[in-house]
This record gives sequence, structure tokens and C-alpha cells, in this order.
Amino acid sequence: MGALAQEAVIGAGSVANAIHALKAGEFLWAPEVAPSGPVLVIVSIETQRANVYRNGVLIGVSTASIGKAGHETPIGIFTILQKQMEHKSNLYDDAPMPFMQRLTWEGVAMHAGNLPGYPASHGCIRLPLVFACDLYGVSKLGMTVVVTDGASVPRVAPTPDILNDMAGMAETSDTASVWQPERAPTGPLSIVISGADRRLLVLRNGVVIGSTPISMKEPIIAPKAFSLRSVEGSVLHWMQLPLPGEAVTDAEPADTSKMWIPDPFRRKLAAILAPGATVVMTPDTLAQGDTGHALTVIAGQDEK
Repeated sequence: MGALAQEAVIGAGSVANAIHALKAGEFLWAPEVAPSGPVLVIVSIETQRANVYRNGVLIGVSTASIGKAGHETPIGIFTILQKQMEHKSNLYDDAPMPFMQRLTWEGVAMHAGNLPGYPASHGCIRLPLVFACDLYGVSKLGMTVVVTDGASVPRVAPTPDILNDMAGMAETSDTASVWQPERAPTGPLSIVISGADRRLLVLRNGVVIGSTPISMKEPIIAPKAFSLRSVEGSVLHWMQLPLPGEAVTDAEPADTSKMWIPDPFRRKLAAILAPGATVVMTPDTLAQGDTGHALTVIAGQDEK
């Protein structure tokens, strides 16, 4: 199916019908509706659809094929760690993976592939060839990708890799802050704030580089996710990550009057923040096994 007309985007009813009517291998694409701005992809396991937003506006929707039974696509909030136009699987007989965009170092990626109309991959998110090419052209390293199986931001829990990685940091107590940016000098930046632990973690390229206790006047009731859209001096403009049917809003991840972060740590974090950084706020604890959710915060070696 061809490009998504601007009139279809404005007429919510018509675009909803068009999206519902998509058959396996079909997609809608209208990048001219939002020519610039941060890009966000939301993949729905339930509907097997990939929704692409730019500057908070829906610019594309595609059918997808996700992981089959025994090789399920992980649910969570990811960043693009690597891009390759021509790539072959290291795990599955050099299977071609055109326009590969890696979500985890453990083998999950978005790429062009066969779409039979049902879950058929080994964990990856398969997309139509032309759509995968178009998406590749507008995405950047560090771009946020949300994979969800429901109508809300996924609840998050730390991966074992993150927990093991924290053990390699300098010894710290519940009341101490640690800042070790040299552990990952470059890469996508992600922040995880746990209401249960009252702690903030900073990850770069999937590696924990900072951790600090925080205090809050109000509890975190439900998971929320934000992406840093722009930085103007000392002012940060955040875009709340939308899910299909939800509106996009500009908002701070937390009202600074309701959350206290040690000033030295705050200054160090502010110095490395750049557009595309992701913040995830969760009421869950970061202690492994305490949430009952086998989900991913930021996975961060191969393809599926």
C-alpha cells in the first residue's frame, strides 16, 4: 500500500480504518506530514504493527512479524545500538537482515524480512523491505523503540546484565552516589528512575555509568517514559513517549520540586544529556526477581 496521505492523518477515523485494513506486507508512509523532529517507534505485539512518530506526529504504520513461540520478541523500552544496511545473522545460517537496526546485543533487531501474517521470527521485528528502508533513512543511533503487548507503557525490570554490570562498579551504599562515565565513553544515554528503590541509574550504550539515591515528595504511581527532544541552554524539553491512541505532550520527567537529586550528580548528568536521551520512571524495584516481570529496561552479542 502506498504512502499515507496527509488528509488521512488529519482524519483520525479514516487513518484508523486504513491501519486496521492493512494486510501482511502492507504499510502506510507519509514523512512529509512532520518533516523534522525526534523519531520514535512503537511496536505492538498484539496487533503486529510498527507505528512511527516524528515530532509527536504519526508518519508511518507498518505490518510486522514478531517472534514465534519459544523465541518471543522481548517487551520493553530500547534504543537503537547499531545500524547496518546489509547484515547477516550470526546465529541463523547467515540469514540476510537488510536495513538492520539493533535493539539488543543479544540478538534482537528491526529489519526487512518475510511477513507471513503471523509471528514467525526468532525474536526480531520483521518489516516490509521498502518500509524498513524508509525507517532506516529517518532513524538515528540512540533512537527510542518501545515494544509493548498492551495499551500502556510496559512495566520495567532490570535485565540480569544490568544487575551484573552494577556489581562491577565502585563499592557503594544505599546513600552514596557513583559516577563512572569512563565505563562507556560513548553511546545512547538512558536514565531509569525506580520509585520503589528511590534510586536513579544512568546507562550509556547499555552500561551503568552512574547511580544515585533520590528523594520524592510524591510516589511514582505508574510507569512513564520520556525522550529528550531538545536542549536550550539549561532548559530541557522532554517529549512523553506516546502509545497508539495517546496524545504526545511536552513535559519534564519529574517536577524538580518533587524530586531531589544530589547537586553534584545532577550537574554531571546535565553535562552529558543530549537530544534522544530516554528517561523511564517506574514504581518497580530494580532488585532482580522482585517484580515478577521478565521485561527489559535497556538491553545493552546476536541477531534473530
